[in-house]
Amino acid sequence: MKTELGKWLMDIAKYIATAVVLTTIFGEIGSEVTLAVLGGATVLLTLVGGLFLIYIDKDNKKQN
Repeated sequence: MKTELGKWLMDIAKYIATAVVLTTIFGEIGSEVTLAVLGGATVLLTLVGGLFLIYIDKDNKKQN
């Protein structure tokens, strides 16, 4: 269960990163720096969360 949630969070990180890049390229955003910082922080949080969940689940399977 944790592995699936971790994979899902990593997918979300990919989608957010893609959206930030495309919005920066094609959009007329007033503050691209704010978009990059908030998007980068969101990607980092979801990626780390996903990797953490996958690591915990694999660690629990090794102990059992």
